[in-house]
Amino acid sequence: MSEQTGKLDDSQLSKKIQKKFRKGDLVKVDREKYSLSLESKASDTNFPEYIFQGPGQILLIKGDYCQVRWRRPVPDVWINSDHLFSYE
Repeated sequence: MSEQTGKLDDSQLSKKIQKKFRKGDLVKVDREKYSLSLESKASDTNFPEYIFQGPGQILLIKGDYCQVRWRRPVPDVWINSDHLFSYE
């Protein structure tokens, strides 16, 4: 951040805009982050274990949310990318 203007430099701006995931990446849900999130409070408190074990595949990315398809006969879900991490 420039001390004089208080704005981000071009190099800092590109780091901030850099996407965390790409379409096709394999992911799983971070249990701690998801269980403390607003989204989890609005859902059933009994989370399916497969979302934490992975892998799920990212189908679409819109803003901060990723559409994830699990390798099970369940619907695709939209999850905040802050609650996901790479499946290894």
